[in-house]
Amino acid sequence: MSHSIEEIQQQFRSLRLTETANYLPSLIQQAESEDWTYQVLLKRLCGYELKRRDEKLIEKRLKWAAFPSYKTLDEFHLDEQQSLSKRQVNQLKEFTWLDQLYNLIVLGPPGVGKTHLATGLGIEAIQKGYKVSFVSMGQLIQTLKTEEVTRKSQTRMKRIRSSHLVIIDDLMFMAMDTREANLFFHLINDLYDKASIILTSNKGPNEWGELLGDPGITTAILDRILHRAEVIHFHDDDSYRMKHRSSIFME
Repeated sequence: MSHSIEEIQQQFRSLRLTETANYLPSLIQQAESEDWTYQVLLKRLCGYELKRRDEKLIEKRLKWAAFPSYKTLDEFHLDEQQSLSKRQVNQLKEFTWLDQLYNLIVLGPPGVGKTHLATGLGIEAIQKGYKVSFVSMGQLIQTLKTEEVTRKSQTRMKRIRSSHLVIIDDLMFMAMDTREANLFFHLINDLYDKASIILTSNKGPNEWGELLGDPGITTAILDRILHRAEVIHFHDDDSYRMKHRSSIFME
């Protein structure tokens, strides 16, 4: 019997049903002990394969998203952010805005949880079947500048352009030269009406022109980003990081 199971396992692997092949001995043992019908056995086999494929796809997409850390919305201290209600967070988690190609602009000083919120929404989106890319502004500009010459940058930009949701962290953290501003505009133009964008920044849109330099490029970028956008502005004076920092001193 064990030899027959091994043969069936190999056949499953030939059909690229690797997860089912690995799980088969345990499943057959359970089927025999619980007197499953053939129909129940087949249903369990198919269900297990689909479940594992979904889990592996999520694992792959989490890796490709390149989040700086794994911070979920459940870990976000909503009670310390007066600018955002639990109801609003629940609405964001429904991702109607993503289906409608709305953008989110998350503004506020450093340390108030902008990146955590963006990352948490990104992780939640992946769990619900969306493709997500996370990139800091500095990384994005460097990748855009090297896209024509390195395969790594080409692969990264291909994933970004094929994402349903693109998270750009620390937007306008540094001033851009004309070439960088043009590259950024073309990316925003590529994503327009094809993906949603979450932007985090400590500067409001009215200040972006100073860093982009060219008024024409600034207007074009703002036009595409703000066409359909929701702005979340964290006003907390107390830094989120300061509240939850670790200490070397005993209480």
